[in-house]
Amino acid sequence: MPEWLVERGIGETRYALVDHGEIVEARIDLERVIPAGTKLAATLLKTGRNGIARDGDGNEYLLPSGASGITEGTAFELIVTRSEIPGAEPWKRPLARVASDADAGEPLPARVGILPPDWNDLVEEARTGIVRFDGGELRIASTPAMTLIDVDGTLRAQELAVAGAEAAASTILRLDIGGSIGIDLPTIAGKVERQAVGEAVDAILPKPFERTAMNGFGFLQIVRPRRRASLIELAQDRAMFEARALLRQASFQPPGAKCLAAHPAVIDILSGKREWLEALGGQVGGAVSLRADASLPISGGYAEPA
Repeated sequence: MPEWLVERGIGETRYALVDHGEIVEARIDLERVIPAGTKLAATLLKTGRNGIARDGDGNEYLLPSGASGITEGTAFELIVTRSEIPGAEPWKRPLARVASDADAGEPLPARVGILPPDWNDLVEEARTGIVRFDGGELRIASTPAMTLIDVDGTLRAQELAVAGAEAAASTILRLDIGGSIGIDLPTIAGKVERQAVGEAVDAILPKPFERTAMNGFGFLQIVRPRRRASLIELAQDRAMFEARALLRQASFQPPGAKCLAAHPAVIDILSGKREWLEALGGQVGGAVSLRADASLPISGGYAEPA
């Protein structure tokens, strides 16, 4: 039976839904980013549609549905519906709605444990945007408006369209992609054949989501809830993404003092996060030092005995 595992790392908390030893869904919550589903106290700053509220830590939230019956300056409880999305549009506030008495937050039931080895494959997919499947591959690009998935391969057009749709739907879950998603598939003729492509998506993606039919140009659009940044979006902040990945890698090394060797951009991030290095030192039982190496690719950092 599928089971959610949680791995509390340095700078991030990782979740994976594991079925028969493989990850079928995943998500990452960054430290200091309030996750969707959190219930908290806030003060209303602006009324009306797209109202604004502020919590006790100074974080502001956009209320797309407003806050009916609540006046400006009044304290109330809200539920975060979409956490802060880092990346190309840092000015965008997280989203929330007014909480009701029935709301108790939405904690994810998960067992603390070590994630399966294919977590590393998932991280590689996020950083490259390339996902391979039998007979083809996906190439994923994230924009502020939409995540685009291009399907290419060597199968016949009908087979590739169905296999690509299945791979895209599975990848949407694995990389936690929400919002508007466009899938560019091989062009195929015939209404029945195009319907088979949509049915392949429906068989994998859980509700709620909406989709268009595949059109005559091979394009299919999906819209699903967007509750946090996808792994693709997190990986766009490359140096920060790779710094956290390196800390995870180092945490599984044999005990003892460590030197983290990495691209200078990654070392710059870690140099400013002494609390992260101290946390890693506590895990490995020794001091942690840093060494910048410009010859390393940004994803090529490693830990060595100090």
